[in-house]
Amino acid sequence: MVIEASSEIFFQLGIVVIIAAVAALLLRFFRQPQILAYVITGVLLTPVLHLVTDLSIIESMSTIGIAFLLFLVGMEMDLKALRNVALVSTVGGLLQMLILFFLGYGAALLLGYLGKEAAYFGLFLIFSSTMVVMKILSDKRELQTLHGRIIVGILLIEDIVAILALSLLSTSNGFAVILLLTALLKFASLFAIAFLTSKYLFPSLFRFAAMHQELLLITSVSICFLFALAFSYWGFSLAIGAFLAGIALGNLEYRLEIIGKVKSLRDFFALLFFVSLGMRLSLEAIQQQWIALLVVLGIIIILKPIVTMTICSLFKYTKKPSFLTANALSQVGEFSLIVAAQGLALGHISQNLFSLVVMAVLVTITTTSYQLKYEYLLYKFFKTPLHIFDKFTTEGLEYLPSEIKPKIILCGYNRIGFSILNNLRKVKKEVLVVDYNPEVIDQLVGEKYHCLYGDVADDEIIERMNLKQATLLISTVPGLQENLLLIKHVRKVNRRTTVIVTGSDIEGALKLYEHGANYVILPHFLGGEHVAKMISKFRGKQLDLQREKDHHLQHIKERKLIGHDHPKRE
Repeated sequence: MVIEASSEIFFQLGIVVIIAAVAALLLRFFRQPQILAYVITGVLLTPVLHLVTDLSIIESMSTIGIAFLLFLVGMEMDLKALRNVALVSTVGGLLQMLILFFLGYGAALLLGYLGKEAAYFGLFLIFSSTMVVMKILSDKRELQTLHGRIIVGILLIEDIVAILALSLLSTSNGFAVILLLTALLKFASLFAIAFLTSKYLFPSLFRFAAMHQELLLITSVSICFLFALAFSYWGFSLAIGAFLAGIALGNLEYRLEIIGKVKSLRDFFALLFFVSLGMRLSLEAIQQQWIALLVVLGIIIILKPIVTMTICSLFKYTKKPSFLTANALSQVGEFSLIVAAQGLALGHISQNLFSLVVMAVLVTITTTSYQLKYEYLLYKFFKTPLHIFDKFTTEGLEYLPSEIKPKIILCGYNRIGFSILNNLRKVKKEVLVVDYNPEVIDQLVGEKYHCLYGDVADDEIIERMNLKQATLLISTVPGLQENLLLIKHVRKVNRRTTVIVTGSDIEGALKLYEHGANYVILPHFLGGEHVAKMISKFRGKQLDLQREKDHHLQHIKERKLIGHDHPKRE
C-alpha cells in the first residue's frame, strides 16, 4: 500500500494511537501502569514489527509533550511550599548529583569508556525524569506532601544543572567560565521577562481572553510556545521555557480553567513521548552491551536511591520521606536523552553509548511506574533494614518541656492539624504532637509544645506516645495502613481513648470505623458539612455572618504567612 506524502503524518499517528489504545485497555484491565502500555507500543511499532520507520515525526511531537507537561507543572507549582525544603533541595540535590557523577565516571572507566565519554556517562546518571515523576505524583495527588515537595525541589535543581550543562556542551572547546556566565545571564534575563509579564501584562491580557473560552485556550498555548521558542533561540531547552511560562501564568485567576483545557493536550503528546522511547530500543544493542546495561541499572536502581536517601537523612528527614524521595528519583529521564543526543551530534560519544543511555532510560522509566505505584508496600518491605538510616536523624527524639504526661496526641501537623492544634492551645501542656517533618518539630519546639519526631507507623514511636493514659488520639495522616496500626495499638492498651483518624476515601473510612475509630475525617466532604451547618445557623439567626467572615479572613491570612495554601485542584 502506497501512502501519499501528505498522509504520512496522519498514517503514523493513526497507527500509534490505535495500538496504544489497545495496549492501554489491556494493561488497565490487568491493573498495570499505563506508561508501560505506551512503551510497549513503541517497541512493537519499530524494533519488532517495523510499522513505523521514520521516527522524526513522532519524536518531534513527543518534545511537545514534554513542553506541555512542564507548562502544566509550572502552573500547578506552589514555589512558596518549597521554602521549607529549600536546603535539602539545593545543597542536598547538588551533593547528590556530584556523588552520582563520580560514581558514573568511575564505572565508565571500568567499562572501557575514556575521556569525554566517561564524563558524559557520569553526567547522564544525575538527571531523573521530571516528566514521568511529576506526572505520576500529580495523578496520585502527592505533589504537596513532604516527600513530594522534596522531590520537586531536587528535580528543579537537576533541570537547572541540565540547562547549564547543555549550554556548555554546545561548544567543542570544553569548559569556559565565560560560557557559564553568559548562560546564567541569559537565563536571568528570560526569568526577569517572565516575572514582569506575569505581573504587568498577563492579568489584563487574560482578563480579555477569558471572555471567550476558545480564545483563552489558544492564548495560553501561545504563551507556552512563545517562552519555549525564546529559550530555544537563546540556547536553552524548550522544556524549561514552557515550565517558566506555566509559572508566569500560575498566579492568574483563570489558572484552573487553563489547566483543565490544556490537560488533554498534555496527555496526548505525553503518549507520543513514551511511545518514542520504545521506538528507540535497539535489540542488537542489548545483545552487545548487556553487561554495561546491568552495571548502569545497578547504579540507577540500587546506588542512586541509597545516595539520595543518605543525603535526605543527613538533613534530618526520617526514613519514610527519605525512602519515598529516593524511590521516586531512581531513574534517568528526558534530560539524560537530550544530553546524550547532544554528545552524539557533537561527536563526543559513540552510537553504542547513546544506545546504552536509551536502554537505561527506557528500563528505569518503566520500573519507576511500578515503584511509585507500590511505594508504600516497598517501604513496608524494606522498613527493618532501613533502620540503619536512623543513625543520621533524630528519629525518636522527645521534647517534653513539662513533667505532665500528655493525654491528647495529635499525629500529623499539616493543614488539618494546624487548625486542631490552634483549638488546643489552652491545654497545650496536655498535647503531644507527632510529625516526621523536622521543620515542623523545630517550630513546635519553639512554641514549647510536647513533640515527638518520627513516623507514626514506627513501633518505637508508638511506644513513646503514652497510649495507656491518652484520652484523645487524633491522626491527620491520610494513610489507611498507618491509621489502622494506630487504632490497633491504642485499642490494645486503652479502650476508653477517643480515636479520631483521617480517611482518603469512603471505602477506607468504613474500614477504619470497623476497626474501632470513633470518628473518621474525610477532608473532601468536611467543607460541605461545615458550610451546611453554617447556613442552618445563619437561617436560624444563630450566626453573625460578618463576624464569621472576619474570623475566616484572619485565619487564612495566618495560614498564608506560614506558607499554607489550599491544595491545587487536579
